[in-house]
Amino acid sequence: MFTSRRQLIRATAATLAFSGFSRFASAQDGLVETDSYRNEAPGYGPLKRDPAGIFDLPEGFSYTVVSKAGDPMSDGLITPSKMDGMGCFALDNDRVALVRNHEIKPTDTEITAYGPGRALSGKMAADRIYDRGDDGLPFGGGTTTMVYDLRKRTLERSHLSLTGTSTNCAGGITPWGSWLSCEETTQNAGQDAGKDHGWVFEVPSRGKGVADPNPIKAMGRFRHEAAAVDPRTSVVYMTEDMGDGFGLFYRYLPNDRTKLLAGGKLQALCLPEGADGDPRNWEAAYWKPGDSRPVHWVDMDGVDNPYEDLRYRGHTKGAAWFARGEGIYYGQGEIYFACTSGGPGRGGQVMRYVPSPHEGQAGEVDQPGRLQLFAQPLDIKVMEMCDNIAVSPWGQLVVCEDKIGGINFLRAITPQGKIYTMGRNAAIDGGDVGANSELAGICFSPDGATMFVNIYWPGKTLAITGPWASFKA
Repeated sequence: MFTSRRQLIRATAATLAFSGFSRFASAQDGLVETDSYRNEAPGYGPLKRDPAGIFDLPEGFSYTVVSKAGDPMSDGLITPSKMDGMGCFALDNDRVALVRNHEIKPTDTEITAYGPGRALSGKMAADRIYDRGDDGLPFGGGTTTMVYDLRKRTLERSHLSLTGTSTNCAGGITPWGSWLSCEETTQNAGQDAGKDHGWVFEVPSRGKGVADPNPIKAMGRFRHEAAAVDPRTSVVYMTEDMGDGFGLFYRYLPNDRTKLLAGGKLQALCLPEGADGDPRNWEAAYWKPGDSRPVHWVDMDGVDNPYEDLRYRGHTKGAAWFARGEGIYYGQGEIYFACTSGGPGRGGQVMRYVPSPHEGQAGEVDQPGRLQLFAQPLDIKVMEMCDNIAVSPWGQLVVCEDKIGGINFLRAITPQGKIYTMGRNAAIDGGDVGANSELAGICFSPDGATMFVNIYWPGKTLAITGPWASFKA
């Protein structure tokens, strides 16, 4: 299987520019439809019901439950709930480290790593806890790290790796082997918090304990969703998830290419029309799938954002609004990011940014980067409410859905612009809040044989394997 899979990777990676994405909204050839989803390409075939009621996959695929909320961890703490963004890092030929966010808010007191009543918080050294509430107990947001054996398909160990933060939504991997964990909140010190929140924190993937909780303040304080690092330049691109759909798209130009804490410049993206350019396509059609525009960037000041007006100040300077910027991923010289409520029906958009050959340098004025409306689903059976994303090792964009009150699917988009369904949260009955929770944390093992995904609530991490080379366009 590995030989044929690698052939597939080589064959499809050459077309990773996704030039066919302009056909996204209208592709009908090869259409496959069921009662609940519609495929524009056969992909891996129809989904089969999981008798365990966890995750539906096509014929020949299977999953292993790597970790679930409530499991004891190797450090004596408890696996937290609300499993969100996640990154995968090679440790050796057989093992990977998975660094996983937990979007736990200060009010989520019973689902943290410290157990009921946070009774285990005394196990944690005080200097490893970023912040505490007015009750003196640590905030429960942060990350956990798992070491998983790909060959044995077993969890080797797990531990808490960042603590005392809040609402850690998604993030991104760095080329030097760390995870950027993003706080999706702007809770201020004094609001049942000892410190300001809304920062990015760096977590080493090979660490065996809890990381130093040092916020990278130059990267800005806002409702961070996710981050992607261009390995060629170390420029960090960041999304802002504002529920009202009025967020910016940022980049961070670091002073030191491998030390983000050494400071840098925060900027926001502008379209040619300045503040009048509206890529969301809400009230009027600014553009259609496949269209692109040259961009420029404006410097942001007051990035510690004490009055929570950073986005408004950026828009006044000409920065464009984006509708709930969420997942972001670097792939083959391009950056893709999801806007969960963009588009005329507010069903979601995917953007594609191609950096300038002189990104962040004076020469980019003459050769600017370009932003493309990469995908804009019009049929909710094809895809709706895109969130976490990743580019697979064989050149397809894999998309997690985040719908409230609906069935959440794992979708994929081919280089030819066709969308098909790869998986489905099988918990569709029961009536509990979050019974069919969002999917998140999509990432792949370095060899491409294992796909990892999180079921956000109550919390499960799955490792999925199968006949990847059997894909049908």
